[in-house]
Amino acid sequence: MSPIEWIITYGCRFGLRRVLRIDRSELGKVPRTGPLIFYTNHTGLIEAPILYCEMAPRPNVTALSKIENFQKFFLGFVMKVWKIIPVQRGEADMEAMRSCIERLKGGCILGIAPEGTRSPTGGLQRAQGGVAVLALHSGSPLMPVAHWGGARIRENLKRFRRDSFAIRVGPMFRLDPKGQKVTREMRQEMADEMMYELARLLPEEYRGAYADLSKASRKWLSFV
Repeated sequence: MSPIEWIITYGCRFGLRRVLRIDRSELGKVPRTGPLIFYTNHTGLIEAPILYCEMAPRPNVTALSKIENFQKFFLGFVMKVWKIIPVQRGEADMEAMRSCIERLKGGCILGIAPEGTRSPTGGLQRAQGGVAVLALHSGSPLMPVAHWGGARIRENLKRFRRDSFAIRVGPMFRLDPKGQKVTREMRQEMADEMMYELARLLPEEYRGAYADLSKASRKWLSFV
């Protein structure tokens, strides 16, 4: 970790811990080194810096972020220091996919939000199949990391109160196509199975499109 990366990472972590009560105890389940894809729900802007900073001092951690964030002066600078991978949303960004696979094969821990965009309600949205493609092509294991809280951070700050932010981590697994040719439908089934694993970690009110756990299956999941 370079000096500037250390200052930004630990400076952000110090500040976030001052304004939030972060329950980070389960992050100890995340391996210290990769390759690994940890995937999470996407509810706002604050979870990304929280998860990134709390993963320190793990080396070689990165994530995906929409390319628009790199066009903002300070945020873009932080993204570059953290070596975040830019992705063009709304299309198959093959350059971003190649960068992810290259990083994973180099032992990286990669964070990704399969929903692709922030949830307006806080509940899970239907996942995109691209995360399954990434896992299959890289051969990397996956680990669900669920979070909730922090929605009232501004309101509580005005009242000099600390909001709560919880993090829960599920078991590691790989996608196993069982020797079958992977179709678009299979990729979506895999992505949905992944999201049900995430939903199991969340309180019921945040499960959204994956609220009915009776529909969950593990046909394509092989637990490590």
